[in-house]
Amino acid sequence: MHRIELPHLAEARGRTLNHFPSLEKGRTALVNIDMQNAFLAEDQIYGNVHARDTVEAVNMLSAAMRAAGAPVIWTRQTHTFEPPFAPPEWHYDISKADVAAGVAALAADAPGHELYPAMQVAPDDIVIDKYRYGAFSCPAGRLAAVLRARSIGMLIVTGTLTNVCCESTAREAYMAGYKVIAVADAMAAATDEEHNAALLNLRLNFADIRRTENVLAMTRELRPS
Repeated sequence: MHRIELPHLAEARGRTLNHFPSLEKGRTALVNIDMQNAFLAEDQIYGNVHARDTVEAVNMLSAAMRAAGAPVIWTRQTHTFEPPFAPPEWHYDISKADVAAGVAALAADAPGHELYPAMQVAPDDIVIDKYRYGAFSCPAGRLAAVLRARSIGMLIVTGTLTNVCCESTAREAYMAGYKVIAVADAMAAATDEEHNAALLNLRLNFADIRRTENVLAMTRELRPS
């Protein structure tokens, strides 16, 4: 489990922009970023223990949001060489063995692309393949379309990696006009340093940062009385 260290100054400054003590009923969705084998499984190229440590929290949040009648969305980082979803050629130099292995692990038909088996995905959950780190910059545009169709205005973000796809998606969501809550103990990076650096940036400028326990309590307020 990450050792989370968020300076008090970040909370003091960040709350002037992003302070969300309650969730918006009928307008809040949970977005679980890239809880895939490639980033969690021990035998996969990017799999790490910090990501596996978040499984219980992500599953609890997902169950709570379903109970509140709120959408639960799972993204999968996806690589393809085919346009229009292929990245620029210079992004990934597959002449390097580790880059080639990472690209292969995230191809749509690869075991690494699949959601980690311990993730409790319900039949009515929404699974979205994304082709960029930030889900809103993905040329497929599916996350934005799903949210727009459901009149969503607030996102709860969990997943991996904190400092890559989670941070990118949260920043883009903020700039697109969404209220964002990032769940500090339901996200993971490769190291504590990377995790905390991302949390600092997010709290200062782009999102409210809360813990799983707090967000679970907030979801109870969404349930029908």
